[in-house]
Amino acid sequence: MSFTKTTEQDSNYNHLEKMEASTLINNINKEDKTVALAVEKVIPEITTLTEVIVEKLKNGGRLFYLGAGTSGRLGVLDASECPPTFGVPHELVVGLIAGGDIAIRKAVENAEDSTTHGWIDLQKHNISNKDVVIGIAASGTTPYVIAALERCNANNIITGCITCNKNSPLSNVSKHPIEVLVGPEFVTGSSRMKAGTAQKMVLNMLTTSTMILLGKVKGNKMVDMQLSNDKLVNRGINMLANELNIEKELAATLLSKYKNVRSAIINYKNER
Repeated sequence: MSFTKTTEQDSNYNHLEKMEASTLINNINKEDKTVALAVEKVIPEITTLTEVIVEKLKNGGRLFYLGAGTSGRLGVLDASECPPTFGVPHELVVGLIAGGDIAIRKAVENAEDSTTHGWIDLQKHNISNKDVVIGIAASGTTPYVIAALERCNANNIITGCITCNKNSPLSNVSKHPIEVLVGPEFVTGSSRMKAGTAQKMVLNMLTTSTMILLGKVKGNKMVDMQLSNDKLVNRGINMLANELNIEKELAATLLSKYKNVRSAIINYKNER
């Protein structure tokens, strides 16, 4: 099966250093406009993987993201936003990056080239066949990710991937591959750009849809969000006031008492 790294092909633009700021920005924006259309083409694959994740999580499983560099950072970011947004445990969605947490801020030399550390990192979390593991790699060739997914397959663990090349080695070891073909980057090979944007969009779809299907949203509101700052407390008060048709003062009292929007709604209705 042929494999060409379109993410590494030469940019459609040249002599970037001679362009003015406005030209650079307009050309980058022109390229970015193509990303959502590329994601749209793989909605069926995203849907199937979402349904698999929901089923596993309903039965006590967890979702793991595994990546290196930008891809790894995007996975960690998406995982870290699930608890405050949806009120789920930190262990439900876990982001792992080659080189460990220090690699979130600083590149760790050769970390992505290891064919053993990905599986070791998963084992630290007692990975099992109740879980789902999604490898993230724009190139689709990252050894840290590929080798870990091979071990997952051998242990009957559901695997998926998000990559931006067709028929990559990563896709070939994934049970549920998602290939978002965004083409060459504006700066040749800089896959933190269109490829990174595409990966972020897919991650948003996966976790947001999963959490909604798990009942973590009511109407269109984040009723299970963590009330970790004044902005979110005020948002919770407004949610309660609108949902229950009550004054904000009473809403604030309820939120202070029950510490959670959903809990406040349920208890208020039960007490009436």
